[in-house]
Amino acid sequence: MRPATAENIEDKFASLSPEEKASVISHGVALRLSEWKKRLFLAESKVRSFEDKYHTSLAELDAKGLPDNAGHEMHEDYIMWHHWTEVVDRAGKQVSALQVIATYGIQC
Repeated sequence: MRPATAENIEDKFASLSPEEKASVISHGVALRLSEWKKRLFLAESKVRSFEDKYHTSLAELDAKGLPDNAGHEMHEDYIMWHHWTEVVDRAGKQVSALQVIATYGIQC
C-alpha cells in the first residue's frame, strides 16, 4: 500500500459519485457542527460564570479597568474571561457557517 498524499486522497474523493461526495461532506458537517456547538456552549457557560461572579460584562470591565484592589484571582479570571469570549466569537462563526451548509446541503 502506498503512503497517502494529499493528491491521491483528493483523486480518490474526486472519483466518488456526486451523491457519495455530498453524503461524505454532509456527515462531516454534522459531526463538526456538533463539536462546535459543544465548544460554543462551554465557552458561553464560562463567560456567564464570570459575569455572574463579578456582576458585570467584560465590555464594561474593559471600559472601567480592573479595580485598584483587584487580587491575583481577578487578574487570572480577567485573562481567562478574554480567552473564553474569543472562543465564543470563533465558535459562533463556525456554527453559523456550518449551519448554512447543513441547511442547504452541498451542490456537487
